[in-house]
Amino acid sequence: MLAAELVADAVPTVSTSEPIQKALDRMAEFKVRHLPVMKDDQYLGLLAEEEIILPDHNILISKLNLPLVPIFVLEDQHIYDVITLFYQRQITVVPVLSATKSYLGLITINSMNNWFAQLTSVTEPGGIIVLEITNRNNSLSHMAQIVESDNAQILSSYVRMFGDSTRMEITLKINKQDVSGISAAFLRYGYDVKAVFGHNDNNDDTMDRYDSLMNYLNL
Repeated sequence: MLAAELVADAVPTVSTSEPIQKALDRMAEFKVRHLPVMKDDQYLGLLAEEEIILPDHNILISKLNLPLVPIFVLEDQHIYDVITLFYQRQITVVPVLSATKSYLGLITINSMNNWFAQLTSVTEPGGIIVLEITNRNNSLSHMAQIVESDNAQILSSYVRMFGDSTRMEITLKINKQDVSGISAAFLRYGYDVKAVFGHNDNNDDTMDRYDSLMNYLNL
């Protein structure tokens, strides 16, 4: 997925000719802590909330003399570049520019979270198996064969690295809630199963736990 596919224009920019109160109001309305600053349709950089917490909210943004940082991604950059900016800069919006540096819109941290939820299939029913592997047995095709042998499929997967170690942690989201059989198969094939999240329909205590919670809240 490219950055252009997640661009939203619902969050307005702020102009250098506007007072900081306007920027604060928009940040509060759209629940962000950063806004793109524009001058004559030219993107100048991001304005941070902490930079404009001043006694006089009528001061124009152009009078602040802030060193605006031109943080952005181009429309044809991969979405992973957007995630990198969110993580490294700790920002709540990422502006997107065209190849000619025209402002196209921005990507909010909320829309990024929604995309990540879709990517990892978190809203889909199913179970989760966490494996610890090495770079010698990291064949996803072999893992898929094990899962598919139990009439199931891998909906999503992601890997966590451990620095200079050869160990890796891989999380598999599977379209089957009872993954006990699949977990046992991984053990038979020599995989280290770190955790399993799911339930067995024949021994589902969800309602029991719910009733216990309700009784507790009624105390």
